[in-house]
Amino acid sequence: MKENKPHLNKEQLEKLKELGAYLRECRTKQFLGLDEVAARTRIQARLLNAIEEGKPEQLPEPVYIQGFIKRFAEELGLNGAEFAREFPTGFSLQFAKPTWKYIRPAQLRPFHLYLLYVLLVMGAVRGLSDVVNRSALQGVEVEDNPSNTQELSIPSYAQQQNPKLLSPGNQAVLGTHSSPNNKPVQVGVTLKAQSWIRVVVDGKTEFEGVLPEGTQRTWVADQKLVVKAGNAGGVLVEFNDQSAKQMGAPGEVEEVTFAANSRL
Repeated sequence: MKENKPHLNKEQLEKLKELGAYLRECRTKQFLGLDEVAARTRIQARLLNAIEEGKPEQLPEPVYIQGFIKRFAEELGLNGAEFAREFPTGFSLQFAKPTWKYIRPAQLRPFHLYLLYVLLVMGAVRGLSDVVNRSALQGVEVEDNPSNTQELSIPSYAQQQNPKLLSPGNQAVLGTHSSPNNKPVQVGVTLKAQSWIRVVVDGKTEFEGVLPEGTQRTWVADQKLVVKAGNAGGVLVEFNDQSAKQMGAPGEVEEVTFAANSRL
């Protein structure tokens, strides 16, 4: 596949390098990999890397680059709209008051059609960005009440992948296990397949979101750690260096609680 030739002017290229370098600095300070950011923003990792490196030959048209920068910045906690506005797209719309003798309602020139196309593309990019952000940030809300463990809401992606997730019969909760060794709780999670995950450490939610296949994470608690997965068959849990075990069946919602005196 041929790479695109550089299509940015000098000002755009300098701004791309400046913004890309700042985005990379913010990402590395948060210890986030490009693959993880790509999974959250739904932007290919090679495009994110091209933005950070300031390589226009690997990127699409400026209006799309601006949309990617906005989503990239929002994922890093920045004001995406203001940050992306620093990158010039090369288009500026000027409106002049027409006189009656130049008005031709039935005639649209190619220039007008091009402007209309640009506006439609910018609106589509902005709308897609909002939809992706809402989908990524949407989580499961469970009322903190032991007698009401079946009242939950699965993220939209999980509902689409497996409608059975909404069935109360699939919202199983595994009880606490007993074990000697009263030591801090350490739980490792490995993703064999993409799944929504929520981790509660000593009563505080430490993570909630979608993790891609291949992700490995570890959390430590003083008293109790709770792991809930929307696709239990794709999640392996390892408790205090014991053998990793699968949380449940593929497509099922499972919750496992580990206490300081628990064992997997």
